[in-house]
Amino acid sequence: MKKTILKLVAVSTLALSLTAISVPHTKASAATTYQVQNGDTFWLIGKEYGVSVKNLMATNKKSSDLLFVGDKLAIPQTITAEEKDLLARLVHAEAKGEPYAGKVAVATVVLNRVDSSLFPNDIKSVIYQKDQGYYAFSPVQDGAINEPADAEAKEAVQEALAYHGMGNGSLYFYNPKTATSDWITSRAVTTTIGNHVFAK
Repeated sequence: MKKTILKLVAVSTLALSLTAISVPHTKASAATTYQVQNGDTFWLIGKEYGVSVKNLMATNKKSSDLLFVGDKLAIPQTITAEEKDLLARLVHAEAKGEPYAGKVAVATVVLNRVDSSLFPNDIKSVIYQKDQGYYAFSPVQDGAINEPADAEAKEAVQEALAYHGMGNGSLYFYNPKTATSDWITSRAVTTTIGNHVFAK
């Protein structure tokens, strides 16, 4: 009996030790808190976790950009890994060959649509939205959405998530060389990046 108890204690201690070794200490488990390190900024933390800088600051009741090493920040919830992957695949398909800033802007359009009362309120529904039998985004229509995203598209999504809520409200984008809709070209232009015009 005594030997069995000692074995159980030894096994339990070993299991706890292995768990402690395998969990990194720089970030809390489940990514709910983060300890500020030298060189950190809200922007870098927001981009790493894919959370809005505005939301990160509001969650932690911060009114300035000032951070102190050792501070613990609560990391607000962000979109799911599946939503990030879907958004990155859309960015990859829609903005292949476009500048990095244009990829960030495409991801931002989707996030802005989620926030807008004119569109569905989640990423998947926005991306797969249909109007008069056609999908809102051509890669969904032609199947290019199913191609895996490259590293730059994934990075652009992380940046768009960090930037979320600080842009100029773009809800649409189009290539003026190929656009056939008079309606889309009548929208107020917010910016032009590469071959895409962004509008609201």
